[in-house]
Amino acid sequence: MPVLALLSAVLVVGFEQLVQWRYGATGIVGLLLLTVGIKAKSPAVSSAGAVLLAVLLAGPAL
Repeated sequence: MPVLALLSAVLVVGFEQLVQWRYGATGIVGLLLLTVGIKAKSPAVSSAGAVLLAVLLAGPAL
């Protein structure tokens, strides 16, 4: 169990660093809103984070 938790934490931190490197502070804010919304079971907050991430991802295509 501790190995699984450690591996999960490493993957999450790695993903956060990738988002930070690729999309900057706005990407981290979107990921934070999405995560907090899911944990708090708040559809409005998680939707705001998802929309922010979607706009960042679709930005170069627009």
